[in-house]
Amino acid sequence: MSTEPTLSTPPIAPVGAEKTPDDQSKLRTFLSILRKFIGVSDIASVRFSLPAQLLEPTPNLEYWNYLDRPETFIRFIGDPEDEIGRMLAVLRFWFTKDLKYVKGKPCKPYNSALGEFFRCNWEVEDDAPPISVGSPQPLTSKATSKPVRVSYLTEQTSHHPPVSAFWVDCPEKGISARGFDQLSAKFTGTSIRVTPGAHNLGIFINIQRRDNEEYQLTHPAAHLGGLLRGSLSVTVSDTCFVTCPKTKLKVILHYVEEGWLGRVQNKVVGVMYRYNPETDKTTKIKDVPEKDILGRFDGCWHDQVFYTLTGSKEPVTLVDLKELFPVPKIIPPEVDQLPNESRRFWRDVTEAILNRQYGAATKLKTELEERQREKAAARKDQNGEWKPRFFTGSVTPVGKPELTSEGMLALKGLHEGNYHLQESLITGA
Repeated sequence: MSTEPTLSTPPIAPVGAEKTPDDQSKLRTFLSILRKFIGVSDIASVRFSLPAQLLEPTPNLEYWNYLDRPETFIRFIGDPEDEIGRMLAVLRFWFTKDLKYVKGKPCKPYNSALGEFFRCNWEVEDDAPPISVGSPQPLTSKATSKPVRVSYLTEQTSHHPPVSAFWVDCPEKGISARGFDQLSAKFTGTSIRVTPGAHNLGIFINIQRRDNEEYQLTHPAAHLGGLLRGSLSVTVSDTCFVTCPKTKLKVILHYVEEGWLGRVQNKVVGVMYRYNPETDKTTKIKDVPEKDILGRFDGCWHDQVFYTLTGSKEPVTLVDLKELFPVPKIIPPEVDQLPNESRRFWRDVTEAILNRQYGAATKLKTELEERQREKAAARKDQNGEWKPRFFTGSVTPVGKPELTSEGMLALKGLHEGNYHLQESLITGA
């Protein structure tokens, strides 16, 4: 078992190394490419290929996960007897899932190939501080000193449109999450507006020990800006929802991008209230009846978020991001990785980029992309249909993927630290 290595440029440039472009040079090149797509309704579906020097040497399936702080996924989500406490725990997970954007700069990883997959574990201590829900005594932790294992499996299930399915599982705590990742992107001329794709209905969290209580967390739209000034940044100005039909609790979160004189605030406000899952269509905070409100949220999603329960005047810290950073993953040893497993699939491209051999990296990347196109053409000629290995279908109408028997076996192996898998009989690239 090996902990994720840190990718860095070697201190001494190898033979054949090229000059590393600075961030502003990268953005100028990126912007010149994007200008060709002004007016295109969804540039994410075009899957255009970028030169290697513009890419982060990271597979998309590895980069695009929601477990930047996996301990917030397992701690207290299923523990509190109080349903409000469980909703607060889900929200604490929500505000930590994208730390990579808060603490780091946005980047462009590799485009995923059809059938490519990624798997990993995290081992975390179950010792979170309690979340108070206004009761005389704070909720107590059921923490143990034994690390708890969280496992993650994701697979690129569709290429047109580009869609991947994911599954997060922690059997010890009886908590899982699943969903489809798909983005839609439109270049406005000065920024890129990113929204969830048609098959991306959010993250679905299931608490088995609570009679399979389920939470749906939808994604807000975001803007990738700073292209003109040469400094990328992510801003959010949209509304998203967290709902639990079983407890009839709903949270509306409204992200505010800019304040007076255009100053970026990264502010978020919200309400939690009782709702009727059959009839509720409320999308704005101001439309929630005051009598139904159970609590309010306020803060900065880059810093601290607070909640105040109805009947209380004292705000309580829900999450403080100042000292939090993404934690490393536990990756299967290279000897156990399959040819279509992300790290191994992109290994040669990654090594070339890290060695600053961008011409070679672009050539290798192009060869992989061409191989994928050839296999897609061959399937079309034979009227063949691509079938994912670990998930039952490329997409589902309800946004919740199901595991195949091989998917269940792969997750079981992750839980047990057994990474051996049979090679895929059919690959997409």
